[in-house]
Amino acid sequence: MTEALEPLEPVTEDWQRALAIVAHPDDLEFGPAAAVARWTGQGKQVVYCLVTSGEAGIDGMPPARARQVREQEQRDSAALVGVDTVDFLGLPDGILEYGVALRRELAAVVRRHRPDIVITNNFRETWDGGLTLNQADHIAVGRATLDAVRDAGNRWIFPEQLIDGVEPWNGVRQVWAASSPRSKHGVDTTETFDKGVASLLAHEAYLTGLGDGSFDAQEFLEGGARPVGTRLGVRYGTSFEVFHFDLW
Repeated sequence: MTEALEPLEPVTEDWQRALAIVAHPDDLEFGPAAAVARWTGQGKQVVYCLVTSGEAGIDGMPPARARQVREQEQRDSAALVGVDTVDFLGLPDGILEYGVALRRELAAVVRRHRPDIVITNNFRETWDGGLTLNQADHIAVGRATLDAVRDAGNRWIFPEQLIDGVEPWNGVRQVWAASSPRSKHGVDTTETFDKGVASLLAHEAYLTGLGDGSFDAQEFLEGGARPVGTRLGVRYGTSFEVFHFDLW
């Protein structure tokens, strides 16, 4: 049996608060939004943090206008899966760099929201472990997220943030990178798959600018969710590479 067909282990769901940190509006909708809908339906709290506003993502729309449009589309999209808190950090789209500055921004977000689980997107060099290259912003944000989770728990790193009642936070148990080619875990999204599709369709301006306008959101998401579902023994699923912080 090839690695692609190996069964996935279900992610833990004995948590209450999650923070999703990604680079752009639509990143979560092309990834784990249906899983988010499952968890908010269980009464869990999920907060979104968008590092950029995706202002460089629509070729035919000036960045200042695209920023406004894409932020509103992300808020509308998040609401469809039960998320009512969406933070935008306002960093420049397309030219994010991994490093201390980005770690500092993300550590502050972790300290502010104090999650049990942190979710990000695949930050490996490719999407398939082969030739389908990932995008530089995704890689920078995912790598910085891992480090920022550790930074957030150390009071001697970015101590200038510890004012007005802000304290270190070392309560993050795991970081989950959605759709990683190294995923060994997953979650059943069969019941919430349609909400995931609706959340992607909410990015109307962005999707309109893709190719010749023939993009089919449901078909695209099914193409990823069905193989994952097979590995979980269900119809649809979302996969995750899990990094443990509760073992440190």
